[in-house]
Order: sequence, then C-alpha cells, then structure tokens
Amino acid sequence: MHRRRVEEAIFKGLMIASITIVAGSLLSIVAILAWKGLPALNIAMVTQTPKGGYYLGKEGGILNAIVGSLYLATGATVLAFIISLMVALFLQREYIGKTRFAGLVRLSLDILWGIPSIVYGAFGFAIMLYMGIRASLLGGIIVLTLLEIPILTRALDEVVRMIPKDLKEASYALGTTRLETSFKVVARQALPGIITAVLLAFGRGIGDAASILFTAGYTDRIPTSLFDPVASLPLAIFFQLGTPFPEVQARAYASAVILLVIILSISIVSRLLTKRLARNTVK
Repeated sequence: MHRRRVEEAIFKGLMIASITIVAGSLLSIVAILAWKGLPALNIAMVTQTPKGGYYLGKEGGILNAIVGSLYLATGATVLAFIISLMVALFLQREYIGKTRFAGLVRLSLDILWGIPSIVYGAFGFAIMLYMGIRASLLGGIIVLTLLEIPILTRALDEVVRMIPKDLKEASYALGTTRLETSFKVVARQALPGIITAVLLAFGRGIGDAASILFTAGYTDRIPTSLFDPVASLPLAIFFQLGTPFPEVQARAYASAVILLVIILSISIVSRLLTKRLARNTVK
C-alpha cells in the first residue's frame, strides 16, 4: 500500500512538472519576445512596405511579409483541406475498411508528417527548376500544401473515426448513400474537430520558413499575381536578425511578436469555435 502511494506521488509530481515546463516555455517565449520586440513595434510596421534601406535601419514596415504569409497559408490550407478531407473520408471502413492499403496510407502520412520542412522545400525547388518555374507565390503555396496534407489528413482521419458508428448506421437505415452520409452526416458531426485541424494546419503553414525559402522567394512588394515572388513573416524575421544593425534586429523581434499574435489568435479562435459547435454534436 505504501509503495502504491509513493508511485502515485512520483507520477503526480512528473505530471505537474510536465505541465509546468510546457506552460513555462510558452510564457517564457511570450515574455522574451514582448520584452525585446514591443519597444520596436509601431503602426508603420504593419501599414507600410519596406522603403529603400529598410534593412539598414531606415523607414518602412513589413506589410509585404504579413500579407504574403496570409496569402501563402490561406492558399495552401484551402488546397490541403480539399485533398485531405477526400483522403480522410476514403480511409474510413465504409470505403476501404481495415485493409492493408489503408494501413499503408496512414503509415505513409505519418512518415511524411515527420519529414523536415526543408526537404519539402528542396523537393519543390528541384521540380520548379526542372519545369522552368521561378520562385513565386504559386510555388510557395504548392510546397506548403504538400507540407500540410499529412498533418491535416491524419488529424481529419482521427476526427472522423471518432464519429459514433450508430450514427452512420442510422443514416444508412434512412436510405442515404455512403457519399451522402460522409458529407451530410459525418462531416457535419465532425465539424468542431475539422475546424481545429484546419486552423492547426494554417498555423503550421504561416509559421514555416524552410519550405518556402527557395520556392516562394522574397520581395519588398505585395504580390499581384500567383507568379510573383512573395515575402513571409518567418523569412522577414530571419533576414532582419541577420543584419548587423541593432535597430533592425529589434524589428525582427517585433515581427516575431506580430507572428506570435497571429498564431495565438488562431489558437483562441479555434478553441472558441470548437466549444461553440460542439454543443450540436452527438456525444
């Protein structure tokens, strides 16, 4: 009895330590970025594009990077969602069931999820060179789509698998087809989880730098075409930190604050939407 109490106390202590580490890491990141970035943050950073000599400490802002990141992440998430939802629904037992092929697809997605984003960037860059395509918004969207598909598909797959079996059978009993059940019953029931998965993929896309380093390029202008190069917040932070000018490095931390606010906002919206929509789901 005494031994069990000791084991319980040890594991309880480990759980508390783990929670403290996770929460402490987040608070430390927010505190450090706020301390180093807020003094350099001003309205010009979010309303202006870089002027001549911006990276030498002169006037301008990072509006090009903010808009570019939203373009890249939004375009990639929309494409990834369309593909991932189809794959996630197809992996359910109503279509291919618990077959070796389904297991192989899930294993492949898990492997793709673990591949570093720089590999996706190198792959996309090689394909673009072969096809004679220069770095552009379209190239960045395509590579980010490939990066997000494994994340989104596996998340959607797990969400759809949690739908009660009885709900599907009741739908079939009313004479609906598998396709109607998938989209009108399963997708609606899984909507809270789907929104969470989509926003998770969006957050990954907007915060990634390695995959778009060679495929999206970088420019001080806001792109007007899919074939124009595009800036992004992660690369803007990288380039500003690489300068020897303290005022520009301070702007890098301010840019990181903006990116952090966007990602935290996505997380908060995700939680609120999930909580609101979960009221209408079958438990």
